[in-house]
Amino acid sequence: MMLNRLGSILWLAILTSLLWQCSTIGSVKTTAEQDFRHLVSFMVGDFSSQAQSQQDSDFYDIRLHIRPIWKHDKANHWLYVEQATAAAESKPYRQRVYKVENDGKDGFKSIVYTLPEPANWAGKFKTPEAFDRLKPTDLNLREGCTVFLKKQKDGSFAGATQGIGCESTLRGANYASSKVTITKTELRSWDQGFNEKGEQVWGATKGGYEFVKN
Repeated sequence: MMLNRLGSILWLAILTSLLWQCSTIGSVKTTAEQDFRHLVSFMVGDFSSQAQSQQDSDFYDIRLHIRPIWKHDKANHWLYVEQATAAAESKPYRQRVYKVENDGKDGFKSIVYTLPEPANWAGKFKTPEAFDRLKPTDLNLREGCTVFLKKQKDGSFAGATQGIGCESTLRGANYASSKVTITKTELRSWDQGFNEKGEQVWGATKGGYEFVKN
């Protein structure tokens, strides 16, 4: 009788432990999924650095547009990114596609791609369904330019590229780096180019651009 009772108590303890572990894993998974959705929703929208440019003439008035594309791909989050000066918004100087993923290390990563014939896609953030004519295999990966992001205590997401593998030849540069902070209302981005000596040759020198979501 005593052995049966001890066996029942032991079995109950094991069962309780297993249920707690399953509940904890489910909770962690749910939180990670929520963070992922928040990150993507924070990134999508129309942004402007107009306020910053009015306060500091070293910064230009830049317009940034980010839209989800290929929504039929339920396994991945793809974003089209277009950046232009306010004075020439119809002629973007940077066009990219980001693939946002979980990095498997309690964080996220934004993998960067370039488009074939980017001029043909200028302004297509207004009609993102136009990208259905393209496939992910048509894109070109920007090796070493992936931005790794972590959720911060204040709910924002912050991160940067890693190492010196993001190639850049602009103004004599050898490589580029990006530092990014993303909140519900703002995207701060500091892109810099460096030569082989590690000297900065392009990009803001005071700090990142502050893009406020419209």
